[in-house]
Amino acid sequence: MKIERLSEEEAKILLPQLVALLRDAVEGGASVGFMPPLRAEAAEQYWSEALRDIREGSRVLLMSSDDGELTGAVQLALATKENGAHRAEVQKLFVHSRFRERGIGRALMRAVEEAAREEGRTLLVLDTEQGSAAESLYAKSGYTRAGVIPQYARSADGSLHSSVFFYRLL
Repeated sequence: MKIERLSEEEAKILLPQLVALLRDAVEGGASVGFMPPLRAEAAEQYWSEALRDIREGSRVLLMSSDDGELTGAVQLALATKENGAHRAEVQKLFVHSRFRERGIGRALMRAVEEAAREEGRTLLVLDTEQGSAAESLYAKSGYTRAGVIPQYARSADGSLHSSVFFYRLL
C-alpha cells in the first residue's frame, strides 16, 4: 500500500476514481454529508470544490493506493483564521468497500497526522456518527472524545443520529 499527498493536478487526473470512492462511501451508509443515491454530478461538484481548496492551500488530500488502484483517501481542512492557524479538521476518511479491514484507515490517519505536523498544526478535530466503525477507529487512534451532539445529522432513512466529536493534540 502506498499513501501520497495529491496536488490539484494529480487529483484532477484521478477525478473519476475519487468520484467513485465518494459514491461508494455514501452508498455504503457513511455519514459524510451526502444522501444516497449520490449522483455523479454532485460528487464531481464536491471534488471540484475540494480541488479549489487544495490549490488555495486550505486543504490537504491524501490517497492510498494498491497497484495503482485508489483504495482510500482522507482530507485535512486547514483552519485559515489567524487565531486558528494551529489547528485543522480531519475530514472524509474513506476506504473503498472492497479494501476494508486491511489497516488502510489506520494508515491514512497516521499519514494525515504527519501532514498536519508538516503544516505546523498541533490540534486536530473531527466528528463522526455515534456507533459507527469510524468512532472506534478514532478512539483507537488516540483521539480524545470531546462530546456528543444528539440529532446532529440525518440518515438516508430520514432518522436523525448523534455525532461524536474528537480531538487530538499533536
